[in-house]
Amino acid sequence: MGKAISGAPGTAAPAPGPRLDSMASPQGSALELDGLVKRYGRTVAVDGLSLRAARGAVTALLGPNGAGKTTTIEICEGFRRADAGTVRVLGLDPVADARALKPRVGVMPQSGGVPGTARAGEFLRLVASFHTRPLDPGALLDRLGLAAHARTPFRRLSGGQQQRLSLAVAVVGRPELVFLDEPTTGLDPQARHATWELVEGLRAAGVSIVLTTHHMEEAERLADHVVIVDHGRVVAEGSPAELTGAERQLRFRARPGLGLEELLAALPPGSAAKESPAGHYLVEGEVSPELLATVTAWCASHGVMTEDLRIERRTLEDVFLELTGRELRS
Repeated sequence: MGKAISGAPGTAAPAPGPRLDSMASPQGSALELDGLVKRYGRTVAVDGLSLRAARGAVTALLGPNGAGKTTTIEICEGFRRADAGTVRVLGLDPVADARALKPRVGVMPQSGGVPGTARAGEFLRLVASFHTRPLDPGALLDRLGLAAHARTPFRRLSGGQQQRLSLAVAVVGRPELVFLDEPTTGLDPQARHATWELVEGLRAAGVSIVLTTHHMEEAERLADHVVIVDHGRVVAEGSPAELTGAERQLRFRARPGLGLEELLAALPPGSAAKESPAGHYLVEGEVSPELLATVTAWCASHGVMTEDLRIERRTLEDVFLELTGRELRS
């Protein structure tokens, strides 16, 4: 499961396995949304959303539950109609031009998508037969750890195996653009990393990828461009590096309820400190040797034993929670 999928200029040939040739120009947009609106009765699921997904790149759509991610993806796939706004997928309308788009677009839905009685290998070969230049179904099953389950009906596969088969179905036709809706939900660490490697191989071959995920580590590793949505609107976008910035933070653990006002008084101007959750402390500001010395000296003078003291950069999860809040969403 560690084989690479290549095909981009300058990459080394992989070990025997599925291979993708470069299929799309990296110029222009693979996906364009302008003022997209979708309502369900009085509920506005998507509220004037606009975004661009570049060709040959991975674009991650992030947001809390109910933010409008899946509805947006389903409109792009042609499964739902927008109430307002424009949608262009590879320059075409996903509803009016559905026939022309089908052979060029791969879709991995959030769940299912394969008949329950269909055997994994037979169904993948059937889907491959609809395309002029498909990947080798057997090699793809092997790549995703499903070769031993080729004769197993879909409904008897585990949740993770079903996810991997749905991914194989989405990419077996060598699409120009792939929509992946929560591609690693329910996968164990080995399968998750194998999926990441497959996505990276697709991008190297020039395939455009739009994915939704709740795994911030996944988005940071895979995405060239991240779009964070909440309440059906874009609240931030940029590369992972642009969103997280160059700021560094000092974190440590200690007994709950430290006097943060006293700590702040000792810190340089412009610094901030907070406790969240209990016993976990975050100090923000210009992290320097002086700041580190001040924090450790203050803790020592107040009899505070610190644990796990470290300096780190802001993560995409930090940014996500700052923008969308920490309350649970149903």
